[in-house]
Amino acid sequence: MDSSEFLEFLVSRCSVREYDGREIPGADLTFILDCASTAPSAGNLEAWDVVVVDGEEEQERMAEAAYGQEHVAKASLLLVVCANYVRSMSRYGDRGVLFAIEDATIACTYMMLAAHARRLHTCWVGSFQDEEVRQLLDLPSHARPVAILCIGVGASPGSYTERMPVVEHVHYQSW
Repeated sequence: MDSSEFLEFLVSRCSVREYDGREIPGADLTFILDCASTAPSAGNLEAWDVVVVDGEEEQERMAEAAYGQEHVAKASLLLVVCANYVRSMSRYGDRGVLFAIEDATIACTYMMLAAHARRLHTCWVGSFQDEEVRQLLDLPSHARPVAILCIGVGASPGSYTERMPVVEHVHYQSW
């Protein structure tokens, strides 16, 4: 893939909130998780974990924890990506909390792009009640849910969201 193909790949990815309910093949899930394991991480500690949620009742409860976002219940499966503080704090102390959150978000981004490479659709959900998700998934105290990644086969929107010009983000030498 050359650089223009890569940019086209990135531009063609978008958040999708309508899914047709088709099951995700195990090979696709394995591919997505294998890709996540290649993500860069602070000190190569990979301070992230993921909980796969794919039952109708479980997804309904997750949707409730996500403030009633219906697409959470309708996706084929959910990947709840968590920051695992213990892994990074063991080396970096308090700064390890930030590193674990960064590791989890980078891994989730890789999962999202891997799903796109398999022609699956995703939607990153960051709006949810942390404690409710923690209880639903029986998360240990050193793991914080960072994102719910909805995955499924869905309808791509007719148009893509416009983005700010890159020059509005970039500063040289100082702000």
